[in-house]
Amino acid sequence: MIQQQDFVQPEQFPFKDDGVFPNSPLPLLLYRRAITTDAEDPASIFEEHFAENDWSNSWRDGVYSFPHYHSTSHEVLGVYSGMATLRLGGEHGKNVEVNPGDVIVIPAGVAHQNIGASDNFGVVGAYPGGRHWDLLRGLPGERPKADHNIAALPMPENDPIYGAEGPLRRIWKDAGASSK
Repeated sequence: MIQQQDFVQPEQFPFKDDGVFPNSPLPLLLYRRAITTDAEDPASIFEEHFAENDWSNSWRDGVYSFPHYHSTSHEVLGVYSGMATLRLGGEHGKNVEVNPGDVIVIPAGVAHQNIGASDNFGVVGAYPGGRHWDLLRGLPGERPKADHNIAALPMPENDPIYGAEGPLRRIWKDAGASSK
């Protein structure tokens, strides 16, 4: 059974292209304590919930300790155990602490890395429409192909927590329009 807290409005973190990482005009969304994790297998709660909203191709693990981004898909991370400090947006970005129940929606191009975590830190990752993802590190030669891939990505059909009526599409549509 999916356990969802009351509606949680996401915090929004915009990150501009820093010359190394493309980042995105779409803000990263952080839903604090959006999903209850007090189950025997808390990761399965995220997997099921994300899949119900067509965010699939999921996995369970942590977050890489080096800065990286994806150009072929947006990504959602659901924290099912432990805590971590994630650096978002690259070297000059923002450090954010995440805890069980938090959901982070990372637009394609936004750099992210784990800069410190508890031993039991775990996330479920998934992708809209089950898209396949690449792994880029901000190395010379990655762009402009990465920029082209990011620009070609469709808007997700659903918010990974709240579905078609969730805030993701409205927030990202507004951000995309204001960046033009």
